[in-house]
Amino acid sequence: MADALRRWAAGRAPDLVARAEAEAVAALRDALLEAAVAERRTREKPAAPPPRREKSAATALWTYGVVPAGAAPATSEVQGVDPAHPVELVRDGDLAALVSRVPLDEFGAEPLRDNLNDLAWLERVARAHELVLEAAVTTTTCVPLRLCTIYEGEERLRAMLGRERASLAHALNHLEGRQEWAVKLLVDAEALTAAARVLSDDLPELEDGARGSTEGGAYMLRRRIDRQVRDRATALAVDTAEEVHARLEAAAVDAVTRPPQNRELSGHEGDMLLNGSYLVEADRVDDLRAVVAELEREHGTLGARLELSGPWPPYNFVPGTAP
Repeated sequence: MADALRRWAAGRAPDLVARAEAEAVAALRDALLEAAVAERRTREKPAAPPPRREKSAATALWTYGVVPAGAAPATSEVQGVDPAHPVELVRDGDLAALVSRVPLDEFGAEPLRDNLNDLAWLERVARAHELVLEAAVTTTTCVPLRLCTIYEGEERLRAMLGRERASLAHALNHLEGRQEWAVKLLVDAEALTAAARVLSDDLPELEDGARGSTEGGAYMLRRRIDRQVRDRATALAVDTAEEVHARLEAAAVDAVTRPPQNRELSGHEGDMLLNGSYLVEADRVDDLRAVVAELEREHGTLGARLELSGPWPPYNFVPGTAP
């Protein structure tokens, strides 16, 4: 019984902790709201509004990535993080930065700190940043820069390009003619369990024993069967993910894997066994597609689905950056 309790706790503890935290936050919020309302009712005069920031026309340069100076990225149809300002290039020698102007009223140090706590604002800005990069990588080589890479003006930006010229040139040379593609392997949990049962050779004997045993003996055998099937399913999932990754890696220049995404956050169906990124020669993308289709057929009994997407900004393969 202790083993069963531990397994139950291991599976449910994260959900219970999250629920407890949410309930605690809700209770605290309600208590603060109640206290605030009571305090407001006792005041003779309303509180003074918070000081308002003065509007300013000052701007800074939001920087998306670095491209060869002679490049003409396909960004004319894409809005930057601030729709009022177009995406443009700031050139410095053989390098150019992909930028757009942003108002300091919204993107200066103090307002930016506030805005980064606004999930709706952050999602909008992050998506705009990615769309500019996604458009750029379809037509040229691009070293993507992280969100909120902001320079005071062109002089500071060019100073960075000069300071980092060697590493940026090396990265552009490494990425030239290559694209980053993502592959996610998902399987149906029931199909995976069914396949594990088939692969458990002594399962029929154990099930026969459970049917012919006393209630207590049958219970222990069923627990053993469940544990064996679960362990076999886990091993099958690991073996499948490793095989799929190895086959995809063979079709790529480089590859990295990430932890599987949370189903509740990503909205995917099935169990994600692999979340991989692959740097592929641009003229071999069709080969990668063929490998993906072949692997999906081979693992059809697991209800396997391989989701191929790209090309993406090659964050995972910029030389000198940790995956």
